[in-house]
Amino acid sequence: MSYALADALQAAVFARLSGDAGLNAVVQGAVHDALPAGALPETYVMLGPETVIDRSDMDGEGAEHRFVVSVHSSASGFANAKRAAVAVSAALHHADLPLSQGRLIYLNFERAVAKRDTTAGQRRIDLRFRARVENDQP
Repeated sequence: MSYALADALQAAVFARLSGDAGLNAVVQGAVHDALPAGALPETYVMLGPETVIDRSDMDGEGAEHRFVVSVHSSASGFANAKRAAVAVSAALHHADLPLSQGRLIYLNFERAVAKRDTTAGQRRIDLRFRARVENDQP
C-alpha cells in the first residue's frame, strides 16, 4: 500500500497550489509538475521529489509522504522567491485537501532550504512537507 495514494496526493497538492490566489499573485499561475518547455517565467513553482514510507498498521493501510515543492526565481535577490515560498507554505501547511482516493490525515511544513546558483543567476527555495494518508478502501 505504501505508494497507492501518491497520485491522489500529488493531484490534490497541485490543485491547491494552482488555485491559490496568494501564490498566483506572485507567480502568475506558473505552477508546474514538470519543467515547462520554452522560456521559463521569472519566478515559478515546481513539484519536486518525494519519499514515501509505509505506515500501515492493524487498523488499515497508510503511508507518510515527504515531498518537496521548489520555488525557482531569476529575479534579483531572494525577496520574490521568499514571497512565493511563503505563499506555498500558507497554502499547504495544515491544509485539509480532498483526495480522489483515500484520505489525508495531516499535511505539515517541515523545513525550507534557500540556495543561490551564482553561475546561472538563479535563486531556489526547496520547501519540504510531510503528509500522512490512509486508504479508505479495504
